[in-house]
Amino acid sequence: MKKEIIKTEMKVKDNLVRVMRVGDIDYISLTDLAKYQNEDDPSGVIRNWMSNKNSFDFYNLWEELHNENFNSVESYRIKIDEVGYNRFTMTPNR
Repeated sequence: MKKEIIKTEMKVKDNLVRVMRVGDIDYISLTDLAKYQNEDDPSGVIRNWMSNKNSFDFYNLWEELHNENFNSVESYRIKIDEVGYNRFTMTPNR
């Protein structure tokens, strides 16, 4: 059965933030939230957040729980060899 998708916006401190409901789960636009920190380059804010060791641990666990194709071996290698160093940059595509 196909889940119903509802798209809307909410106003937060005079800025619009996109929200999407898929079935009974709400998703809030991370890009819209990152614009509060840096309106000109929200992707930089997201990259910095994603490159943080604690953030990496969080979405690594989420992937383990929700993604049956998750490559835990590669994730472990990245965590040991790269996370925590200034050269480490995580992106949504990676």
